[in-house]
This record gives sequence, structure tokens and C-alpha cells, in this order.
Amino acid sequence: MSETDQTYKLPLPSSDTVTDIFLWRKKKQSVLVLLIATAIWVLLNVYRFNFLTVISWAAMFIVTSLFLWGNMLRFFNKEPPNLYEMLEVTEKTALETANTIRAWIEEGIRWMFRVAAQREWFVFAGTAAGLWLLSRVGRHLDLLTLLYTGVVMGMTIPVIYARYKENLKRSEEWVKAQARRYYDMVDEKVVKNIKNKVTVTNETYKDKKVE
Repeated sequence: MSETDQTYKLPLPSSDTVTDIFLWRKKKQSVLVLLIATAIWVLLNVYRFNFLTVISWAAMFIVTSLFLWGNMLRFFNKEPPNLYEMLEVTEKTALETANTIRAWIEEGIRWMFRVAAQREWFVFAGTAAGLWLLSRVGRHLDLLTLLYTGVVMGMTIPVIYARYKENLKRSEEWVKAQARRYYDMVDEKVVKNIKNKVTVTNETYKDKKVE
């Protein structure tokens, strides 16, 4: 192992870390994400601040804090940590991050093909209805509000689902069973009758043609 790999590196958030944050297993990080998202939405959407203004202020705050922190450490005769080594990203970390992003993209593509080619119409109908609803909501909300709403829902829905997972699964199975029952009923009474009528009509037409 090289000397560079032996030094301390600031790890990029892994999928397990992201899961822990969204499931509120790491409460401090979860609260921080929610507060940052809320602050950005309030500044940009409510007070109509410019995006570059907010980013500049945030950068000034970070730089000023680091400057004061480093000078306070020197004042107390303490050696400040080497930020270059802490924030350096190793080749291994970069490859792992790239592979994770690629896996997410591939899974999204596979999901789209499964929805489009899957025989269960319930999944297709639910996906189409969800996309249609999203398009209708998008007509009344801007992208920033949609992103903020997505963050809030991401911070609330997964933890609720994890807590009431069994109850939701039972409800989902019941809804699917009812939907299949109604589908079979329609198929039995309507679709098959239409097929029978078409078959009878074709046979009658063939008999007349033979005569």
C-alpha cells in the first residue's frame, strides 16, 4: 500500500450512509440535511435570492470559519490538520463512486424496461398514473419546490415505510388481489364476449361466402 493510501482520507458518502441518513439512523446528519434543504428553499423560493448569491455567501461562511479556526489553533499553539490530505480523493474511492452511480443508472434503465415489458398491467398502470400526476403537479410548482418536496418526502416516507412495512405490504397485496379479481371479471364478461361475437361473425361471413 502506498504512503498516499495510508494517510487519512475524507470518505465519500456510501450507499449505506445515505440509507442511514434517510432512515434517520444518524439523526444529526438527517437533521442537517433537512435544515440545509429548508434553508436553500426559503432563501431561493420565498425571499427570491439569486442562486449565485446564496452559493457565494455559503462559500464565504466556510472560508471565514476555516480561517478563524486555523488562527485560533495557532493562537493556542496547536497544529492545524492538513486539509489537503483530509479532502484528497483516492483513485479507489473515485472508482467506487463511479461504479455506484453506474449501477444506479443501469438499475433505472432496467426498471423502465421491466415496467414497459412486464405483463402485470397493475405495475404499468401505477407507473403511468404516477408520471401523469407528476406532470400535472409540475404545471403548478417550480423545479426548486419539487426538489425540496422530494427531499422532504425522502426524509419521511422511507422511515414511515420501514416502521409500518408489514401493514403496508398486506394492504398492497389486498389491493393487487382486488385489482386482479376485477380484471378477471372484466376479461370474463366483456373481452371474451367480444371475442366470441367476432368469431361468430367471421364464421357467418365465411359460410355466406361459401354459399
